Amino acid sequence: MRGSRGPRSGTRQLLSKGPKDRGLPPISAIIYDYKIGEKVVIKIDPSIHKGAPYKRFHGKIGEIVEKRGKAFVVLVRDGGKLKKVIARIEHLRPAECKLPTSR
Repeated sequence: MRGSRGPRSGTRQLLSKGPKDRGLPPISAIIYDYKIGEKVVIKIDPSIHKGAPYKRFHGKIGEIVEKRGKAFVVLVRDGGKLKKVIARIEHLRPAECKLPTSR
């Protein structure tokens, strides 16, 4: 019998937290005010399934293009192309590096 190949398959290590990081994220990470044009890192929080981007974009740096409801649209370079990724605020972190705009 062939195994399942769902959107979270092959993520045993990628989408797991260490013993000290388990549970919900801190409230300061959720109430951060993102602006359009700001650089962010896509870091999927495995404790929150809703609004998580596809596993391929975990760890990528992108630029916020627009706000869409409770989520943000992030422009990410992937394989020489620019792709729009929709992710909720729980899966985004502010980027500390200053990259040139990728447009």
